[in-house]
Amino acid sequence: MTDDPFLAHRSLLFTVAYEMLGSAADADDVVQETWLRWAEADRAEVRDPRAYLVRVVTRQALNRLRTVARRREDYVGEWLPEPLLTSPDVAEDVELAESVSLAMLTVLETLGPTERAVLVLHEVFDVPYEEIAEAVGKSGAAVRQIAHRAREHVAARRPRMVVDPAEQQLVVDRFLAALTGGDVQALLDVLAPDVVVVADGGGLAPAARRPFAGRERVAGALSRFAAFAPGVLITTPLINGGVAARIDPGGEFDTAITFVVADGRISRMYAVRNPHKLGRLDEVAELRR
Repeated sequence: MTDDPFLAHRSLLFTVAYEMLGSAADADDVVQETWLRWAEADRAEVRDPRAYLVRVVTRQALNRLRTVARRREDYVGEWLPEPLLTSPDVAEDVELAESVSLAMLTVLETLGPTERAVLVLHEVFDVPYEEIAEAVGKSGAAVRQIAHRAREHVAARRPRMVVDPAEQQLVVDRFLAALTGGDVQALLDVLAPDVVVVADGGGLAPAARRPFAGRERVAGALSRFAAFAPGVLITTPLINGGVAARIDPGGEFDTAITFVVADGRISRMYAVRNPHKLGRLDEVAELRR
């Protein structure tokens, strides 16, 4: 165990930054900026290093959120968070697994920067309102109001999901068997009636520019997969806390898909094809609360 508080809390700081930004690359930059400020800090004046570091990383993440807003507005097609390979420990922490799922991170994208910071810090990391107020430059009363609005906003948009890995694995295996076998009826059986597919190619890989929905439409589109990619290698790693699919046609990794599973069926799929977002899926990211 290290005596340096920054090193001891680095995984926590990365997780906070990643949940606020949805980008591992941006989160890395924010953590590095936090380290620079920690290196310059008068340690004798820091009573609670964890609270101090969380406050600094939050401020840096807020600054970064505002600078990347235009970049995301100009993004080609749908923007999805950068997927991360995660350990079984993350999957077993139900609250953390849900908070870092692509489904939840996509909902968080619909919040303003301050709302996102308040919700993430309080609901996921149990940071007291008074500490959050100092981090975001608001009063305690204002932060409570922001938290209430953000919770209502997210509750109205968050998909109902199952985060039990065993059930996820069973449903994903059924889906992949139907997909690789070109079995339309099996696809219809494993997809929810109102299933939604969101794809992110970033203009660099073929992908639908808009989400498409409906069991028949999705099954029809996916039924052609086996013909287009015969002999494709598909594995089911844990990505962002849940059972996912990694697709390697011709031995070349080109797609990561995460799923929302409810009532034994897939209700949402998030397919990341932008090659700039797939680089982290060869090493396990250290996420913790």
